[in-house]
Amino acid sequence: MRVYVANFLQIFLPLVLVLVFPRILDYCGISRMNYRPRSSLTQVLINKGLKMNAETENGELVKPGWYQVNLQDISDEKMREKFVQLSADTATQEFARQSSEKSDWIFTQLYQNFAKIFMSIFYTQTDINGILGRGSMFVLSREQYLTLTDGLEGEKMIDLGAGDGAPTMSMFHSFTSVYATEASAPMRKILKSNGIQVLEVEHWAEQGPFDLISCLNLLDRADNPETILQAIKASLKPQGLLLIALVLPFRPYVELNVKEKNKPSQLLDIHGDTTEQQIVSAVEVLRRAGFDLVRWSRVPYLCEGDLNQPIYHLTDFILVLKHQDQ
Repeated sequence: MRVYVANFLQIFLPLVLVLVFPRILDYCGISRMNYRPRSSLTQVLINKGLKMNAETENGELVKPGWYQVNLQDISDEKMREKFVQLSADTATQEFARQSSEKSDWIFTQLYQNFAKIFMSIFYTQTDINGILGRGSMFVLSREQYLTLTDGLEGEKMIDLGAGDGAPTMSMFHSFTSVYATEASAPMRKILKSNGIQVLEVEHWAEQGPFDLISCLNLLDRADNPETILQAIKASLKPQGLLLIALVLPFRPYVELNVKEKNKPSQLLDIHGDTTEQQIVSAVEVLRRAGFDLVRWSRVPYLCEGDLNQPIYHLTDFILVLKHQDQ
């Protein structure tokens, strides 16, 4: 049933928007050229040339401040020494440019906005993004991955909670076999189409051990983050690396756990009044889980934009870890 609904929306909704809306204006005696709607969404539909955003006016989509950390607020001296300063490289800027370009695809954006309303009855937000091919994410470029991991290569890697696999591709070519887990069926389909082997969420560890395990923006979206860390500990090769991306401020939210108000059953003890205090706390949580910090950085967690703005971002901290020294 869900498949039929999705196919119907993809085929007919854009046609309705294109054909019906201008005729509604004509019927009401409103000039399309002179119409000045209050809704910003409708304004974009009538005259896409007026769509301007402050971020695009000055040509700076990715802000330098999104990579900055106040190291003086990092209480652990050894942790301060392991910080790596990154910046918006060519790949990052290209993702931002493409995102801005897509945000101006007026009828595509309108179709996706209206489709979301109807599809939310049947699907989660992640499923909707997978079906519509929207909301792709960017965490690290290939160059940034190589910098943070000293160019780690190996036989096998796995990306836990990989989404559509776009962030996975920065690591893809460093490994012979690339695996992923993902709860969303539409996203799993996209992963497979990109040559990524999809494993079941409950049994992925059986394919280990792995040279690299990446856990990008998953720990604050998973119901059982402590169990995931235990499985990672058991499945990582002795000389392997764990790559974690963590959005701060730390606000856990489990999409599928609606009955419990989207709260996880396991809550990581990450605390602090500032992001710097919280990242120190997160490193301590990971130390107790059996991992030592190798290096870390801050990057923006970028998401494709929409009619309102060309790109969205969250504050993301990247942690490279290894097995704790015995």
